[in-house]
Amino acid sequence: MATREPNESLARLYRETGWNLRLFAQAVNRIGTERGTPLTCREQSVHQWLKGYIPKPDTRPLILETLSRKLGRLITHADAGFPTPTESATGHLSTVEGLIDLGSQDMSPSRRGIVGAGLFSVALTLPNWPDIVGRMEAAQTGGALRLGMGEVQMVIAMTEKVSELDDQFGGRHARPMAASLLVNTVAPYLRAEAPQSVRKAMMSAASDLCYVTGWMAVDEGLHGLAQSYYTKALELAGASEDHLTFCHVLRGMSVQAVDLGHGKEALRLADAAAAASPQAGPRMRAFLAGQQAHAAAQLGNSADALKYLSEAEVAMEKAESQAKSFGSYDPAALYYHMSHVHHELGDVAGAVDAMKQSDNLCEAVYRRSRVKERATLAEFQLKLGHLEESCATYNEVLDEYPLLQSGRVDQQVRNMRRLIKPHLRNHAARNLYERARLVTPASLPI
Repeated sequence: MATREPNESLARLYRETGWNLRLFAQAVNRIGTERGTPLTCREQSVHQWLKGYIPKPDTRPLILETLSRKLGRLITHADAGFPTPTESATGHLSTVEGLIDLGSQDMSPSRRGIVGAGLFSVALTLPNWPDIVGRMEAAQTGGALRLGMGEVQMVIAMTEKVSELDDQFGGRHARPMAASLLVNTVAPYLRAEAPQSVRKAMMSAASDLCYVTGWMAVDEGLHGLAQSYYTKALELAGASEDHLTFCHVLRGMSVQAVDLGHGKEALRLADAAAAASPQAGPRMRAFLAGQQAHAAAQLGNSADALKYLSEAEVAMEKAESQAKSFGSYDPAALYYHMSHVHHELGDVAGAVDAMKQSDNLCEAVYRRSRVKERATLAEFQLKLGHLEESCATYNEVLDEYPLLQSGRVDQQVRNMRRLIKPHLRNHAARNLYERARLVTPASLPI
């Protein structure tokens, strides 16, 4: 499809980037590769877009994401001179319908490759707390199903069990279970007749389950899918007026962004979580300040990073003097944040010391986190030139690696083999490399 007039809106954005045609095409291709659908856009492609040719529908979001990342703000279809998608094209659905659609795709083996190809977006539009609090579309029951607190407690308990499986074994096999629970159990409950207090409690429980499912999608490297679950979690948390879960989800989204290297977006999300948390208790404050510190450090803002880290330490001291009442954020998690702040600011030795402290304090039930963080520790040790110490830590990773089904740990084992390969003249490195070759699935290339 072509227009008779040049696309002046796109041309203005193009000039603002400072790119030439080749750099613009390369940037779009990189986003396509990140999504899992590589493109072969060339200079001529960009030239045609500027002349008024409308890109294919599945290419337009990639162009918008490319421009949003480069320019540091949300770029819409209208901003770029593209046709605005209709509701049917965008898949605009009610919260419950959207949840069913998302979970149904995720629990189906034949469709998981499609839903997993979603793109992580720094231009994602998030619902604000004041805009969604207490709001939930009216639901038709369509039957005699009624809802009580017993059903709410059951969803909470099942979410805890799925989360425990994720902690112990990784999210690859647990996530389809969570998706099935959302579709087959939770969605009908969200449509059931119930007193307002019970409906809010069920929406809060559903929000937490969406968050856990999104967290497992991150573990598998399915970042666009994770954002979809996180967004549903925010909608449900706001509708149920559950501030704690709303802030928890925003913080999880910040973790996702900082791990992908999007420091500016990570800090925006961490700041939003802190701003949305009214009268936060000390453990919650430590939880949020630790993430703000990590994001600020990734941006190279050492003053803010150290300020937030100090706030997190003070808050954790207060929290540890009280009963544990919030999630799993504990001194081990705080040392994890300290380690990454030190690393982002160039203090690799400090990063190693803090990660060792985190490892020493990590509870046994968090196997996936322990293995992932030991792999990070080994990588930091190797950066210091401590080859044999790094090999010993990597061997501890391989001790438990066969028990995990985790995309993030798979990637770390791939990285380990790549990092160790130049050192194969060393006896410890050679033994580690051979052991990794034996315990790594054939489907996991270097």
